[in-house]
Amino acid sequence: MNIDDDDFTLFGLQPLQRLDADALDACRRDLQSQVHPDRFASQGATAQRVAMQWAVRVNGAYQRLRNPLTRAGYLCDLRGAHVDAERNTGMPPAFLMQQMEWREALDDADSAAEVQALEDRITAEQQRMFDEVAELLDDRGDPFTAADRVRALMFVDRFRRDIDQRLETLE
Repeated sequence: MNIDDDDFTLFGLQPLQRLDADALDACRRDLQSQVHPDRFASQGATAQRVAMQWAVRVNGAYQRLRNPLTRAGYLCDLRGAHVDAERNTGMPPAFLMQQMEWREALDDADSAAEVQALEDRITAEQQRMFDEVAELLDDRGDPFTAADRVRALMFVDRFRRDIDQRLETLE
């Protein structure tokens, strides 16, 4: 293992958006058992410190790969199409209109049932978008278009958090 390997190489997995979650979990358990600092307790402080760095590296890679949104952004970055969401916030007008319609629907929703119905619609749209990103990354080899979709998915993810907050206030 090389601490500078990309996350997929570290876990011995193919760099794909359509990732086998069970395989990822199994790899994580295996790696964690190899690098856990307690295994190096008898080898002194330096060995434990290195083991801790490895454990942090494995945990960070696992968190990045287990979340489909961060995994997609990471894959885009690996393939030279940086998402750069902090500076690149441009969205197609149709997507912005859709966002405005969703916001208005959330503002107008008077009951938990209405908010839940909106969440169901957003969840379906989000899944459709994730499927599109997987196709772009895994099948078409188009990380640049995928990066645009990842930025849009970041908006959807934030909106879903707003929906969750609204549901909490209504329940």
